[in-house]
Amino acid sequence: MRGSKRARTGALVAAIATALTGLAGTAVAAPAPAAAQQAKPAEIARTAPVKWEECTKDQLRGVPEDQLKLYSCSRYRVPIDHDDASLGTIDIALMKRAAKIPGQRIGSLFLNPGGPGGSGLRMPIAGDRYFRPQVMDRFDLVGFDPRGVGASNPLRCFTTAEDAADVQGQLLPVPLSRKEISGTLAGYRDYGQFCRRNAGALLDHMSTRDVVRDLDQLRAAVGDQQLTYTGFSYGTLVGSTYAAMFPKQTRAIVIDGNVDPQLRTNDGVTYDLGRAQGFEIALDGFLKRCAQAGDKCAFSAGGDPRAKYDELREHVRTDPITLPDGTKVDLGALVGATSSALYAPDEFADLAAGLQQAYSVLHPSLQAQSARKGTLSAGRRGLADLAPDSPYTGNDSYFAVNCADKPMRIKQEQVPGIAAKADRESPTFGRYQVFSDIAACPVWPAAKTSDPYRGPWRANTATPVLVVSNFYDPATRYRYGQRMAEELGNSRLLSVDAFGHCILGKARGVDDATAAYLIDLKVPADGQVFQPDRQPFTSPAKS
Repeated sequence: MRGSKRARTGALVAAIATALTGLAGTAVAAPAPAAAQQAKPAEIARTAPVKWEECTKDQLRGVPEDQLKLYSCSRYRVPIDHDDASLGTIDIALMKRAAKIPGQRIGSLFLNPGGPGGSGLRMPIAGDRYFRPQVMDRFDLVGFDPRGVGASNPLRCFTTAEDAADVQGQLLPVPLSRKEISGTLAGYRDYGQFCRRNAGALLDHMSTRDVVRDLDQLRAAVGDQQLTYTGFSYGTLVGSTYAAMFPKQTRAIVIDGNVDPQLRTNDGVTYDLGRAQGFEIALDGFLKRCAQAGDKCAFSAGGDPRAKYDELREHVRTDPITLPDGTKVDLGALVGATSSALYAPDEFADLAAGLQQAYSVLHPSLQAQSARKGTLSAGRRGLADLAPDSPYTGNDSYFAVNCADKPMRIKQEQVPGIAAKADRESPTFGRYQVFSDIAACPVWPAAKTSDPYRGPWRANTATPVLVVSNFYDPATRYRYGQRMAEELGNSRLLSVDAFGHCILGKARGVDDATAAYLIDLKVPADGQVFQPDRQPFTSPAKS
């Protein structure tokens, strides 16, 4: 789950893989030693070690039989408040995939998928999606669910699914009328009240600072003197915060799909409005690439994709359309489906077909050119037809972390005005971003009682942090990657001329540079621009 927004919209767009192998950049490395950590310092000796045990069948679903022996699991106890033991403890769920060549093992490589709220427990199972084989040979991959997430004491604001459905049903992604806006804002107030009533002491201790202090304890508990880490999306804030808070305990950190840590933790409103602009940049790039692709992109038929999209958006803002299969497309569905597809270039062809299908409803003469079916739907979170008092099994860590980290120095009644301004600056995604993120935090019960880390961000680490950023990343825009590198100072920025959210595992040059960095601490040359292995609207390259 790389990317918080994508999982929360529920937008469904079928994936079609169309791509082209690009030329990878050449990394210029400065060698550095990478000796395995052997001697245990006093800090590790004082820390209770992780007790690894067999994983459950459910945890290991999908693992080939001949690889099961590589995996083990554990639960590790940490305090709710690292400064006040009286509040009790929670257990962090962990999974390890052992280094394939034990005799050459360097240490542990901790993983975080982002979110916030993404479960990282099973990430080691998919390690080969992100890393070259030599990384899997030399490191134990360690996945974990951060506090309040998944199997790590999930933070829950509701006790029954019916209560959750009642509240979440009020939260419209793109409210337009006065009634829709007031109902959505009231829904967030109800949400906060349920959280204060039901979430317990953990609610006030969900900031990234808390997660990072857990991570440092886990690092010592697995026996590593220094942390080796890879984080995606929100996980880049975890990695950069760790480097800033614990520079001497940092060995190597790779962060892919970066936030702007200074802006995110000091001005949440400006950060989220800038995030909407990142989606606009990615959408514009998609539409331009569609125009260049000609008949390989369905939405290029019958006119300029940019003009067509704007026409479609403005129409469904006031007058939803119905597709031939009966699917209703309103502004929320259009924006939700578009934002979801922008995360994954393999879905661009299907998004284009769905857009063309919708556009042909407005222009019936194009119907024959829209025979290819795409998907243009944004499913809403719904909990219908439930038995009375069904237990609530979700978790509410997304807002718990965001509202702890991102200060929104506004009152909730200012949100409609901010949304109107966002409409002008980011006509497709501005309002969507405001009501998906900004609207909740002014009334979040722990927004002012949490203890987030707000800087400084200078990474006084022995090895520079590796910062990876796509030009057309929608959720974590390229400018934020540049700022991450600037604010850390001791860093290397690897830029990728690619669409989609995060890139590790999909750009051979970046993957090779990352492997050399993680294994040998070889720092790639700064200022490189890499190409992805595949590009949208083109055929896969022949090997």
